[in-house]
Amino acid sequence: MSQPETAAAQAADARRAEAGPSFADRLASFGPVIGLVLLCAAGAGLNSDFATMDNALNVLTRTAFIGIIAVGMCFVIILGGIDLSVGSMAALIAGCVIMFINWAAGAVGSPLLAVMLGAGLAILLGGAFGLIHGVLIAKGRIEPFIVTLGTLGIYRAYLTYFADGGALTLENNLADLYAPAYYGSLLGVPVPVIAFLVVALIGAAILNKTAFGRHVQAIGSNEMVARYAAVDVERVKILTYMLLGICVGIATLFYVPRLGSASPTTGLLWELEAIAAVIVGGAALKGGQGSIIGTVVGAILLSVISNILNLTSLISVYLNAAVQGFVIITVAFLQKGRR
Repeated sequence: MSQPETAAAQAADARRAEAGPSFADRLASFGPVIGLVLLCAAGAGLNSDFATMDNALNVLTRTAFIGIIAVGMCFVIILGGIDLSVGSMAALIAGCVIMFINWAAGAVGSPLLAVMLGAGLAILLGGAFGLIHGVLIAKGRIEPFIVTLGTLGIYRAYLTYFADGGALTLENNLADLYAPAYYGSLLGVPVPVIAFLVVALIGAAILNKTAFGRHVQAIGSNEMVARYAAVDVERVKILTYMLLGICVGIATLFYVPRLGSASPTTGLLWELEAIAAVIVGGAALKGGQGSIIGTVVGAILLSVISNILNLTSLISVYLNAAVQGFVIITVAFLQKGRR
């Protein structure tokens, strides 16, 4: 491109920046909320059980696991990365936590302390796995897709090995002690929903109010420019993947008491659901754009779709994953026309 053409392009960009977001962009930013409202209205019309408080709390509780992971995934996608291993990571963390709690109950002599230490181990393992991803991607210069595709198989294979092809199960007394982490409530609100809200608020504060959040967005927008602006790109990438790993650990912490077991099918397709929640929430697949609020709405919207399908039997419940796949492809296609 010649110098006059470059100057003209820069001037056009400046005019667009001064004009602010277009009407289409403003409308698109409210798209997830509009979609959620329309879905809720359709669900209430199709089945009277949909518009009940019990069903709403059930939807939010089931959303909590994927929603917490999606908050971390939002940072990774804004960074311009991806993580395909979160479901397998959650499964391995769940298995390790169960084995540790069963062992620690006798070793430390206190079942309650064993459960608390197991909860801490879930977060520690998540952070460690995220650190491994971040180092391989940032320092090893390996594509995120390749790294997380490899660890997807590694994590689930190790869980299958530890479980000897079956399931790892909490002992009955320990499962009863751990149960309130999933089945308990505070002022009528389930504990996992409260955890989801807290994680989302913290995530929004980090993304929008800290230098780290601004650096994540800058790297996703243009990594080379971020380097010229003296951003420590490698450090930010490592911390971002660690943040996602911690979110996976928190989600697993609340998932373990739900069934009290972990098997090779635990966490299956969670990566699809987490990525779908972020994309449906308005994040750009190429990075640089996204919001925690949009991600939360996206996660709830996908859960509402599944809930409506379960209540109305419009299509087989076995096609829920297919619906999510179609949603991802559709949203990605619609993003092509946006800056």
